[in-house]
Amino acid sequence: MRHSRALLPAFAVTTLFLTAACSSAPAPHSEPAAAAGPGRQSGADDSPADGTEHALTVAAAPTPAATATATSSPGGSRARAHRTTLTVGSYDSRTRRAVITEGPKSGGNSPSAPTPTSPPAARHRAAVGDVIASAPAPGAPRGLLAKVTKVVGDTDRGTEVQTEPATLNALLGDGTAKGDVPVDPASFTVDKLLPDVTVSWSKAGDVHVGPKGSTVPLGSLRLDVRAEVPTAEDAPVSAGASLKGFVQVAPQVDFAYGGNGSTAAPGSAYLGVSGNWRSGWAVRGRAAAATGTPLRVPFAKLHADPVLQVGPVPVVVNLDLTCYLQVSGDGHVTVDVEQSLKGDFTAGGTFGAGRGWTPVSSSDIRSTPVRASLTTAGSLKTALGAEASVGLYGAVGVTADLAPYLRGEAAGSVTTASAAKKPAARITWGVYGGVDLSGTLRLQLSVFGTPVLRRSVPLGALHHEWKLANGTSAS
Repeated sequence: MRHSRALLPAFAVTTLFLTAACSSAPAPHSEPAAAAGPGRQSGADDSPADGTEHALTVAAAPTPAATATATSSPGGSRARAHRTTLTVGSYDSRTRRAVITEGPKSGGNSPSAPTPTSPPAARHRAAVGDVIASAPAPGAPRGLLAKVTKVVGDTDRGTEVQTEPATLNALLGDGTAKGDVPVDPASFTVDKLLPDVTVSWSKAGDVHVGPKGSTVPLGSLRLDVRAEVPTAEDAPVSAGASLKGFVQVAPQVDFAYGGNGSTAAPGSAYLGVSGNWRSGWAVRGRAAAATGTPLRVPFAKLHADPVLQVGPVPVVVNLDLTCYLQVSGDGHVTVDVEQSLKGDFTAGGTFGAGRGWTPVSSSDIRSTPVRASLTTAGSLKTALGAEASVGLYGAVGVTADLAPYLRGEAAGSVTTASAAKKPAARITWGVYGGVDLSGTLRLQLSVFGTPVLRRSVPLGALHHEWKLANGTSAS
């Protein structure tokens, strides 16, 4: 199998500092926001003057030149983030040590290290108790969320600090945020796992044309694949099977947070992935699973680290997609089937203070008219799907497996009207479309600052199937 790698432009890097607040007196209580699923909402970055619950804008992070960083000083659970130019120059995941530097005065993708003659005040800006939320940085390719536990000292690269894991509620406090942000298709890194895979995508101002001159819709990523499918050992050469198809998806990240007036735990939270889906494929020949169990063949792996700007806080979301084709069949039925599906899907987890984490999953994917032909008795099921995982700062929180499929089955009988006539075979067949959606909530969702899950929680299997075509044939 040939392995190739296509790199697409990545999201911009931002950094934020917020001093973790400790207060001897509890903050006034505010009603927690309702546990939220996906949906757009915008608000102000800054808190109101009276200190009441405040809304934070959720949007894709701006370009490096326009991106602000932030910090705050201790001041109780309602401490707010402010803009700063500090950045994470490097991070060692083994020792959990980071080097903090003064960022560039204007654009650029990498922080500028202070010179040895920099004033001490400019080089000693990190302090014990600071909480660091950083977009992808050297040594932390999936972002960094950490608390400073010790200032080791100054180096020629900046201030070295020792850190420990932190949680988002230490940054967002009593704020509220809710939004869904599309993932730029150009931000994905794509690993092609089969030789005949084509990647197409489009975004505003840079449209890439898909196969046969068809334009990929704005904001969508499309992968076309052709592959030979295993056949039964006793199948004739003429029964060789093949699959040709495409997956087209416009993914978005869904994020929500509702503070409860203290940094102990949020009142609500949500993390998920959703989007528009379209796929189509054709299978021809006599396909079979090699061992009687479904044969799954990944054909592309995709990864992106979109940065959500939640008020002044850069929240790094890690999104992985593995596109695959799957075949299960007995190798007896010869098929010539084709179908096209489109719709949308949602998978995620929602947290409420009174009920903990619960799964969210839905799918509204349906097929368009199908062309189908089956001969001889047997069964075949093919799927062209995607496994997705979404997390924060390198900690996976939700996994989902979306598997639209096409299933065909045929049953035969042999009849004869008289001894003078040859036996006639009658084949009764049916073709069905369907979609399966399954997944898991993971322990790492505690990155919000919520209680740790005692175990992984299944999303619950979502299954829809519908009849596409059926008939009877005689030979």
